[in-house]
Amino acid sequence: MAKFQRHVFVCTNERGKDDPRGCCKGRDADAVAEAFKEKLYARGFKRIVRPNKAGCLDQCAQGCVVVVYPDAVWYGHVTPADVDEIIESHIVGGKPVARLVIPDEQLTGLDPQSAPASSRGGKA
Repeated sequence: MAKFQRHVFVCTNERGKDDPRGCCKGRDADAVAEAFKEKLYARGFKRIVRPNKAGCLDQCAQGCVVVVYPDAVWYGHVTPADVDEIIESHIVGGKPVARLVIPDEQLTGLDPQSAPASSRGGKA
């Protein structure tokens, strides 16, 4: 079986209403995920680009969050209305949609330079 060229992960995590970060589910994530599936398949990307619902991607304040791999492009505040633009510009054209990209310095992951050597494959 051939590998997918890309995966599009859509956070659909739900947090309590009292969480100050909010959550992707509360920001129309299910509709975003369904739009990616429907529109990618309609464009002929079935078995080429895989849309996936994901649990928490740890970018709650930026929701609805979408990440495209292997490109490692993180999108924030995505709505169903943005899906066509992401598909056309990024998936088809190879150019990420700049207005939706979460800048690296705003991502909540660990800075690779401060990560333990074991998480960097033993490299210092």
